[in-house]
Amino acid sequence: MICTTSLRTSQQINEKAKKVSSDLQLPFVSRNHRPLPTLHKEYNSDVLVVSSNRLEVYQMDKKDPLFFHPNSAMFRVKRFLRGEMDPFLLATKLTENMSFLDCTLGLASDSIVSSVVVGKNGKVVGVEGNTYLAYLIKQGLCNWKSGLSLMDEAMQRIEVIQMNNLDYLIREKTNSFDVVYFDPMFESKISESDGINPLRSYALYNPLDLETIEEAKRVAKRRVILKDHWKSTRFKLFNFHVYKRPTSQFHYGSIEL
Repeated sequence: MICTTSLRTSQQINEKAKKVSSDLQLPFVSRNHRPLPTLHKEYNSDVLVVSSNRLEVYQMDKKDPLFFHPNSAMFRVKRFLRGEMDPFLLATKLTENMSFLDCTLGLASDSIVSSVVVGKNGKVVGVEGNTYLAYLIKQGLCNWKSGLSLMDEAMQRIEVIQMNNLDYLIREKTNSFDVVYFDPMFESKISESDGINPLRSYALYNPLDLETIEEAKRVAKRRVILKDHWKSTRFKLFNFHVYKRPTSQFHYGSIEL
């Protein structure tokens, strides 16, 4: 990957791009009005574009860029504030002041909802194994303006850790989080999930194994939650109680502790 600026650049954006390239140890390339296909061809790599308000990764084989956005979290938070229940919250049983560990952060939609629910005295940590994705999400959570101050503050409170989730779990103390959560890439692809397609190339596909689940059970004080495709074999394999949702292609599973 190389790092460059948007076509409309400035001294400030150039300095910002150089800072990003330094943080990620990426080559910085001056844009010089070149279109992205030219950069892809010339450097044979993905391109991280720095603009005034966000970071975007343009992959060589993808039409749409990868960038941080709250995704479904926006309308889910609004529903929660109206007193409506979310299936994720029914499974996790999160309430104010609780602590939540998201072992598969991705675009952080579930962590954002969790951070709103647990409030300023709660704790939300998101673990993401991919270096570039973790950086992208961390910057986005700090800088995105949703127009809802409560949500913006909740996003800024999320602690992003770039690490393999098993390594993170191993180092954590017993009972250090109320809820530990997994939302791995599904064994079966859901056709309606086009919104996460740009994420697929950067997602880690490490299998969820027994060691990881056992560490999660040690770290969790109340429960371990798994979100997975309704056909997934992992619910039965790891003895999750399944909250079946007849009209949905994914279910939640819980191990109560």
